[in-house]
Amino acid sequence: MADNKEKLWNANYIKVMSANFALFFAFYLLSPLLPLYLYEAFGASKDTIGIVLSGYTIAALLTRPFSGFIVDTFDRKRVLMFCFFLFFAFFAGYLAAGTLLMFAVVRTIHGAPYGALTVANSTVAIDVLPSSRRNEGIGYYGLSNNLSMAIAPSIGIWIFKISNNFELLFWLALIVAGIGLLIDATVKVPVKEIVKNKSKLSFDRFFLTRAWLMAINIALFGFCFGVMSNYLAIYSKQVLGITSGTGTYFMLLSIGLFVSRLQGAAELRKGHLTQNASKGIVISLVGYILFASIAHLSSPTLINIGYYGSAILVGLGNGHMYPAFLNMFIAVAKNSERGTANSSILTGWDIGFGLGILLGGIVSEHLGYGAAFWMVAVDNMLGVALFFFATRHFFNKRRLR
Repeated sequence: MADNKEKLWNANYIKVMSANFALFFAFYLLSPLLPLYLYEAFGASKDTIGIVLSGYTIAALLTRPFSGFIVDTFDRKRVLMFCFFLFFAFFAGYLAAGTLLMFAVVRTIHGAPYGALTVANSTVAIDVLPSSRRNEGIGYYGLSNNLSMAIAPSIGIWIFKISNNFELLFWLALIVAGIGLLIDATVKVPVKEIVKNKSKLSFDRFFLTRAWLMAINIALFGFCFGVMSNYLAIYSKQVLGITSGTGTYFMLLSIGLFVSRLQGAAELRKGHLTQNASKGIVISLVGYILFASIAHLSSPTLINIGYYGSAILVGLGNGHMYPAFLNMFIAVAKNSERGTANSSILTGWDIGFGLGILLGGIVSEHLGYGAAFWMVAVDNMLGVALFFFATRHFFNKRRLR
């Protein structure tokens, strides 16, 4: 009964979720259109687009491990505000970048504050949650990501369609990031939750080594999303002939994410982590295989059904999978390692995400976009096999709570 009396939706938790929504809105507003921007503004080739866009994720990846250490060691509110300010400020660099090289430099460096900010914000969200509602609260926290993913790409694509103006999108991303910064400035972070670790520096302070196999597994799933989120718009337009459906695709995907997060919250509250993950990865696999198959269909009606149906399945699957994996990372970490646990799952995700962007560009350049999305389906199969044959057992042996 005591668990039910602890308030999940407290003011600080709502603020952190709102700031997280703004953070990812600014990110997803631009993501599906940047390949198109690089192609139209600078004449970049497919593999060059992949290299330029992967720089953002590589910078985030390099920053993640240090971010977890810093968040666990220093004042989290100050770390949060510093990272959010840099994330906000770098959007102005897109407006100033007049050459492909300058844009590539700005985009790459921008990944560093993004990597640190996502760790800091999610760790603060854990801090402001009551301990008895933490699994459930972490699941709900991701809804802010999903909602931004549902709205931002559609708004971005709609604005570009009526204005044909990328600069307008850069300004909008800058403004939304600024709103998120102001919201996080009002969050009260409980200092008592931060435990100073005075032991000698070791690799485990930067990466949760007890979760190494889980990180490999999440990287395989991140790879799929890296290809999907960055090449969907240009693939839909050039190969499938779907010129106005990309926004709808992201909206349906996010509805799937949203619904599955709500469905999975009760199971997460009961501690059914591997069950939720198992359900999610199987549903996602069906969605990715369906998406890779639609280009071989001859009927426009069947292509549309497969296209939008895959969006719902991928969304439903990832909505079950990711919060389950996040709770698994936290469940094998000590209380003083929350930041490290957050940075470790994001590091794994970023490795896969970045490789997906890079290899997606290279494969599509030489073999076509169809081959790139079949690569996604095969990669997802490997991730599912790894989870069922090894990762579940690995987690259960190391679970602390």
